Amino acid sequence: MIRLVLFDIDGTLIHSGGAGVKAFAKAFATEFGIADGTQRLKFAGRTDVSLVREFFGQNQIPATPENFDRYFTAYLHWLEQIAPETPGNICPGFHEFYSALLARPEPPLIGLLTGNIERGAKIKLGQHGLWEKFPFGGFADDHEERDRIAVAAKQRGADKLKRPLSGDEVLVIGDTPLDIRCARAIQAKVLAVATGNFTVAELAEHKPDWALQDFTAITDLSALLQ
Repeated sequence: MIRLVLFDIDGTLIHSGGAGVKAFAKAFATEFGIADGTQRLKFAGRTDVSLVREFFGQNQIPATPENFDRYFTAYLHWLEQIAPETPGNICPGFHEFYSALLARPEPPLIGLLTGNIERGAKIKLGQHGLWEKFPFGGFADDHEERDRIAVAAKQRGADKLKRPLSGDEVLVIGDTPLDIRCARAIQAKVLAVATGNFTVAELAEHKPDWALQDFTAITDLSALLQ
């Protein structure tokens, strides 16, 4: 039985109207004088830290702790400015699915597994009143690699349950092949939703346990949580 459900954020829980990418671009421009810093970056499923490291490499900027701190201070500043002004939405069926999870006779723990740094995740989800629904998670602050973030999120769930968790007790929900990969890194089950940049067929090629259009397509919650 599933005891821990971990959600990705961008493209899975919400569409932020590009607020994160816009804040990335502003931070690159204002702190490092590079106006087109996001043009060569692919964001889907990536971690914030890996994206910044790639940007540094592309532009011959030393990847020092000081430059990372400088970047993320600026990024959070711009994200706080841009997010409230950027149209976005919660992905279809999330509220109903979340309520159905909590209504189970033995509701699973619910957390996050995201490539966002924690403060960025809080800003994005806070715009939609969702931050308080996720009391813990794994974030890019934990590790640059998404697979290692999955390990951290699973361990926090185990700590809350006060017992170890096997992989088949964990369900990871995401919208990219990298979400599927990081779930497999902790031997978790995977629900892939085509609410981001990948179609159901494209996600199915990576062999998740389920590939659906969105949360409204879940017809058998009991089967999903077995």
